Amino acid sequence: MDIGAWKTVRVELEDGIAWVELNRPEKRNAMNPQLNADMIDVLETLDRHGALGLLVLTGAGDAFCAGMDLKEYFREVDASPEHVQRRVRRDANYWQWRLLRTYAKPTIAMVNGWCFGGAFTPLVACDLAVAADDATFGLSEVNWGIPPGSVVSRALAETIGSRAALLYIMTGRTFSGSQAAEMGLVNWSVPRERLRDEVEALARELLDKNPVVLRAAKLGFKHCREMSWDGAEDYLYAKLEQSQFLDKERGREQGLTQFLDEKRIRPGLQTYERQA
Repeated sequence: MDIGAWKTVRVELEDGIAWVELNRPEKRNAMNPQLNADMIDVLETLDRHGALGLLVLTGAGDAFCAGMDLKEYFREVDASPEHVQRRVRRDANYWQWRLLRTYAKPTIAMVNGWCFGGAFTPLVACDLAVAADDATFGLSEVNWGIPPGSVVSRALAETIGSRAALLYIMTGRTFSGSQAAEMGLVNWSVPRERLRDEVEALARELLDKNPVVLRAAKLGFKHCREMSWDGAEDYLYAKLEQSQFLDKERGREQGLTQFLDEKRIRPGLQTYERQA
């Protein structure tokens, strides 16, 4: 079913999955100020939606996202008062990184086509990513006279090695979805005709997991990378204890009972059987 109405984003909720589609196909889904504002509202609206278990981010037509809209985000905003420039940049950064990277629900980027420049930020902010083999990736900023902006370079440093990152940052060359998978920018790639089915299968696998534990696990990983070993140990134990306190279905207790007492599951090979 559809949920809400936004000018530049289309959202469909289906069996616990929110399919969030950047919807400016005539501009290859380039991000303008309106899209950035819409995405903030989309993410905050979906966060409140009780039936939602997972979010998939993709693009309409033959593109995931062509990056920032050069006319509307750069040229027009450059001519605006400074307070407008600050707001526009704040909106972009807020949803693309701050909000999406630590989103309460699991997130998957489904890269169906062109993925350029600023699109690397929400791509990497998503927990997981699957691309079409023939998707086209590129950091084209150097070709029109700027280095990658915002936290695009930080996003690359989070996912791929420095040699590959610098090659594409400094040359503006493009690379395919299968190459993106080899570099670790996405988890894997598949033929385009299988992309949605592959992402949906992954989404269903995640929906079978305990949502409280899943949230603690992903946030624990993302935050501990910037900590010392001692700080990470303390923080991760705290996340474990927090998840047990918040978990109303008592997953740890169910899992231990089903494995040790009832001999029904093997945790190394399957998820415990969650009770409704």
